[in-house]
Order: sequence, then C-alpha cells, then structure tokens
Amino acid sequence: MKTPAGIECAHFYGDYHRGRNHEECHLLPNWQAELCETCPVPNILRANSCENMRLSAEVTRSVFTLFQKRVEVSAFCEKTKSVVENPKIGCGECHPLPPIFEVKE
Repeated sequence: MKTPAGIECAHFYGDYHRGRNHEECHLLPNWQAELCETCPVPNILRANSCENMRLSAEVTRSVFTLFQKRVEVSAFCEKTKSVVENPKIGCGECHPLPPIFEVKE
C-alpha cells in the first residue's frame, strides 16, 4: 500500500473505506505520517525481499538535529539466526550467487 509519502511499503496500512481515515505502520507503534518521508524501510524491501529477514524499527533523534525524528531499522535473519549488518544486502547465506557468477581460479 502507498504511504502518505507516495512510496509502496508492505508494513503500511491505510483504511479509507466509506470516509474512514485510519493509517498505521505495523513496524512502529508510535507512527506519525511525516516519518514516511525519510523512512528507509521501503528502500530495504525493494532491494532485498528475503522471506527469512525480519525487520524491526524504532524512532530516534540524532544528536545534531534534535527536532527531527528518524526511523532506525535493524534486521534479523531467522535462517542463520544472526543479526543482519546491512538489511539492503542481507546476511549472505539465504541467497547465494548462482554458479555462473562465481570466479574460478
């Protein structure tokens, strides 16, 4: 579903049926619509669609911009039972490169 920022996100839900205006994010319990502008989750979901990766998010404020809220995302791989350092790339175990791309020496 499209977020208020106009980007597709699987974790956003909006109910607009018959005049309702209910919007929520399944990752953030204290979600606000302006967080969608800078949220990295839609980009992560476009780059990596691994079914074993679970995302969790929290709202933080950076040291330099105290008035601007940001969404921090962390990921966990259920297959390898490890924390994913870069969610856009993944853990590296779930989706190995096909043999055609491997360099043989």
